[in-house]
Amino acid sequence: MRNVVILGSGPAGLTAALYTARALLEPLVVEGVEAGGQLMLTTGVENYPGFPEGIQGPELIDSMKRQAMKFGAEFVPGNATAVDVCQRPFKVEVEDKVFETKALIIAMGASANLLGLESERALLGHGVSTCATCDGFFFRNEEVMVVGGGDSAIEEAIFLTRFASKVTVIHRRDQLRASKIMQQRALDNEKIGFIWDSVVDEILDVNEGKVVGVGLRNVKTGEVCEHPCTGLFMAIGYTPSTGLFKGQLELDEKGHIVLGYYSHTSIPGVFAAGDVSDFRYRQVATAVGSGCRAAIDAEKWLDSIP
Repeated sequence: MRNVVILGSGPAGLTAALYTARALLEPLVVEGVEAGGQLMLTTGVENYPGFPEGIQGPELIDSMKRQAMKFGAEFVPGNATAVDVCQRPFKVEVEDKVFETKALIIAMGASANLLGLESERALLGHGVSTCATCDGFFFRNEEVMVVGGGDSAIEEAIFLTRFASKVTVIHRRDQLRASKIMQQRALDNEKIGFIWDSVVDEILDVNEGKVVGVGLRNVKTGEVCEHPCTGLFMAIGYTPSTGLFKGQLELDEKGHIVLGYYSHTSIPGVFAAGDVSDFRYRQVATAVGSGCRAAIDAEKWLDSIP
């Protein structure tokens, strides 16, 4: 029997591990297959307080993990394959092991939707990005492209005009899905251009280890061409890692965990932190803050039960 099991080892999960460990709750952290979360794919982090020269994403995750371990957090590799929160104690299956716990903190994050290209994965963090707020600063006076046509894509494009000399939105249809007011803002911005009815078939150039352009295909004519750029931003949505909780916890229409009182979910004793419930900010700093909240809420809840 565990006091607390934490699902996920990104910034939210590791912060929750640190706080619960310091509260002498001896947390167990299920790391997940992609241990460390999206920061493990980030080369440079310059917007996290305390590092004026910036820090590499994997280095930051390693420091957080070692700090949590110092105070007694235990880590188990692998993914949670099944979770039962409908009865107490809660049960978490990790491969061939079953752990029982009084409290559960869900911090499994969310995955940015990608195109599925090999070059995309190879160049992620080397010109391919899923977060304009995180990486826009690195593309000052450069030409970048944004893939997508919804509000998120247009918000990213408008934000990037603060830094880039030119922002081109690539959309597979001939009109945007974004709200009318967002569309008008983009159309009125002289730094933003559009390539319609097109998809990215290839990202150039893996051999150079950086983005130098994209290969585009017109979905109506089949015409292919190359377009130079130094940055490519994916803005085709995020998928929260909450599939294990469908039918158990209250989720919104996109799969995010709905929070009630602070970090409390719809089931007492189950808490959520990070991108599983954050559909707006998705920053390292906000993930850390939510991990802290979930840990404190879990500690107080444990104190309140017999």
